[in-house]
Amino acid sequence: MSKLKQKLAEKIPGYRDRVTKLMKEYGDTVVDQVHIRQFYGGMRGLKCLTTDISYLDPEEGIRFRGYTIPECLEKLPKPKGAEMPYVEGHIYLLLTGDIPGESEIKDVVEDFKKRRRVPHYIYDMLRAMPRDTHPMTMFSAAVLALQRESEFVPRYNAGLSKMEYWDPVYEDSMNLLAKLPEIAAYIYRMKYKGDTPIAPDPDLDFGANFAYMMGIDHPYEEISRLYFILHSDHESGNVSAHTTHLVGSALSDPYYSLSAGLNGLAGPLHGLANQEVLRWIQQLMHKLGNKLPTKEELEKFVWDTLNSGQVIPGYGHAVLRKTDPRYTAQREFALKHLPDDPIFKLVSMLYEVVPPILQKHGKAKNPWPNVDAHSGVIQWHYGVTEYDFYTVMFGVGRAIGVLSNLIWDRAVGQAIERPKSLTTEMLEKIAGIK
Repeated sequence: MSKLKQKLAEKIPGYRDRVTKLMKEYGDTVVDQVHIRQFYGGMRGLKCLTTDISYLDPEEGIRFRGYTIPECLEKLPKPKGAEMPYVEGHIYLLLTGDIPGESEIKDVVEDFKKRRRVPHYIYDMLRAMPRDTHPMTMFSAAVLALQRESEFVPRYNAGLSKMEYWDPVYEDSMNLLAKLPEIAAYIYRMKYKGDTPIAPDPDLDFGANFAYMMGIDHPYEEISRLYFILHSDHESGNVSAHTTHLVGSALSDPYYSLSAGLNGLAGPLHGLANQEVLRWIQQLMHKLGNKLPTKEELEKFVWDTLNSGQVIPGYGHAVLRKTDPRYTAQREFALKHLPDDPIFKLVSMLYEVVPPILQKHGKAKNPWPNVDAHSGVIQWHYGVTEYDFYTVMFGVGRAIGVLSNLIWDRAVGQAIERPKSLTTEMLEKIAGIK
């Protein structure tokens, strides 16, 4: 048994006791109220899910197991000579709540290397699809096709105890996570680089191996590690996380569950946002003659955009009330590695210009940039100019968090999710409408 799995086996009984106590002794405690606007407003703000993996603090941004993003980037172990931490160490943190030591990180890295081989039928299936198929369709289909490898299904069918569900879900999740970088990079090289896949390097870690298979030189492995960590989790209520949890609550295995979550991530209101931001920035540069605008020109363009009823892509957040720390982490990387990139310079100008204008405009609760305002710009700089592929990379990162949550869902015996629905007439009566 790997050290990571052993650590989970040690922690799970204590968590089960805590959940059992809450359910038995405090099950009738009122946590939140439901308002009619939440029935029609996508349940926004409704406190009805639980996760210990991450929490979105309005002032400090996402916390992974209690650690802020700067703390994670500082405390998590790094490969020798690297700027950014091992993705494998972040996975260890999300699953256990602990920062791994040297022996733990080595154990996880080696375990992932053993699990990363992708069956050849996945490549056959991808190659049989039309080459103009969207890369997210390919990615989700590949995850779904891997379902035949599930360890949960045969063990469940053999009569597995509910207390042991987490074990094969862990195995499925780790097997799946280890394969995702190779599947994603294969799709990229097949679709966009003349059908020239690059075989994995057995000596490289999760992030560095992805960069190698993409065919992009240093320091792209650093941004890959950073990108996957920053996009790994965002509480449980976002579409990809909630969908994975919902499908998994029916005891669908991690392959079914993650594929469903990826399909949600592919929506333009969720994972596609980063490419929308970059497209908007490039359109702005084109309108301004492909030159860096003056501050006054940029201010006019932003006001014209707002006055026409449009929004500024990449700005605003449902929860955050400050600059997204994920934006800040990417900005610090860009300041070091691509300070003279013209698109980055424009992004920096927007950071100076947009928030004060949004504050004057008065309609944005949060005038500060979010993670999507920056991520596409860095990918473009390093040659990943195919917008449609950005969400696939987002999906590799997001899989880390949603599968960690899925393992803990089964560890503590989360029930099948089944909220109650009311009719519009019932809501009208509750509201006193005659």
